[in-house]
Amino acid sequence: MSADRVVVVGAGVAGLATALRLAPLPVTLVTAASLGEETATAWAQGGIAAAIGADDAPALHAADTLAAGAGLSDPEVARRVAEAGPGLVDWLTGLGLAFDRGPDGAPALGLEAAHSRRRIVKAGGDATGAAVLRTLARAVAACPSVTVVVGRATALMQDGNGRVTGLAVRTGHGPIDLPARAVVLATGGLGGLYRSTTNPAGAVGSGLVLAARAGAVLRDPEFVQFHPTAIAVSTGGPLPLATEALRGEGAILVDAGGGRVMAGISGAELAPRDVVARAIALRTGRGEAVFLDARRLDVARRFPTVAALCRAAGLDPATNPIPVRPAAHYHMGGIRVDGRGRSSLPGLRACGEVAATGLHGANRLASNSLLEAMAFADLIAADIRGMEGRAAGPSRAPDPVSAPDALPEIRALMEAEVGLVRDAAGLARAVARLAALARAGSAEAAAGLLVAVAALGRRESRGAHWRADHPGQSAPRSTEITLGQALAAADAVAGPIPQEAR
Repeated sequence: MSADRVVVVGAGVAGLATALRLAPLPVTLVTAASLGEETATAWAQGGIAAAIGADDAPALHAADTLAAGAGLSDPEVARRVAEAGPGLVDWLTGLGLAFDRGPDGAPALGLEAAHSRRRIVKAGGDATGAAVLRTLARAVAACPSVTVVVGRATALMQDGNGRVTGLAVRTGHGPIDLPARAVVLATGGLGGLYRSTTNPAGAVGSGLVLAARAGAVLRDPEFVQFHPTAIAVSTGGPLPLATEALRGEGAILVDAGGGRVMAGISGAELAPRDVVARAIALRTGRGEAVFLDARRLDVARRFPTVAALCRAAGLDPATNPIPVRPAAHYHMGGIRVDGRGRSSLPGLRACGEVAATGLHGANRLASNSLLEAMAFADLIAADIRGMEGRAAGPSRAPDPVSAPDALPEIRALMEAEVGLVRDAAGLARAVARLAALARAGSAEAAAGLLVAVAALGRRESRGAHWRADHPGQSAPRSTEITLGQALAAADAVAGPIPQEAR
């Protein structure tokens, strides 16, 4: 394989869109499973936010994004991504995606929390992610410039100056090195580090740690979004999701007696996700059950994915409210990138949930994730196409690290101490144990450590980060951190909790 290729890691919406946008440049797409499998994209029920309604405009969409981001979203990034929305809907339509349409033939637009207009474009009712994934995977499979390699990325290759020059991959036939002119990480998030999550079990921050171990700067890793309405059933794995669009169409949150959970809270059911999630957690933390009452909606027809998930759990949303609770859903933080998707390491870019572009800030606006991934895929591809071809210099990947399987312990620790409500004592306990596991070689512990150290250092409550011991807000600031800094910080809190962290 040519060293002038681009290596893209991940086959969700971010990776697939990047590979397509790079055509006809040669691309090697590294995926842990066959195209269309083991990706969070397929689980996305909401849709794609795009300002295409007659009463809407990208400026309004950007303003809603900034409001949800709680002071940490980048206005220029919000503007550019919002402006890209209508064109991306057209692009997907051109690839053969059939969006849901109203009687007039125009796309049917849904409403979700913290949006001031109906602007959620959907496919298959509540199966937009799966429809987008099928469309992009089909296009990639037919694209002659894309070669698919099934395997797991183990390390970034770097030259003596720290430039990323390729990727080490473990395949079913053994390890291989893929020299490249550029590497794009599109590996998704880290919700699988939590016991209660709506993410696939494999979403454990693998790409984040690849970059962190190579020395990349991370931004705002403390901001983990908890979706308010995971369906509260015992699955032994990821929790099924009751899409936010249900609340957009009138479903309400109630207690066991039918009382409104969101009564008296600004925005009610359509408040930002962090607000709704905390309101539910306040009840469930006291041992109370919370339900999503969607009986007035025709769930079976309008939300077939939710209906099927309920049936599988022995629930009937037509006759009984759905039991719900918050669960880890989306990572707003990630690899720090600029407006072209470039990380702090030359040769390395990041796209999708693994990247911190500045769009989401402290709290992601509903249905902005698929939009962001496709918008930055286009920006990254344009930037790489504009580069002069660069042959990869001499380099090697570090030897793979062997680590004991600590994931069950990590999930319990993250759930208990680095969850929806945090405090200094719990975070310090998490930091100490995660650092020990990370030093023993656990990539999952390294990902959790980055979240926990940043959360301990942010002594305020903002967006999805809630400190019970610091409920107020300080001046807005972003966290920038490396893995080395996180390990050093862990050493500082290995003993009694320092006064400045209290």
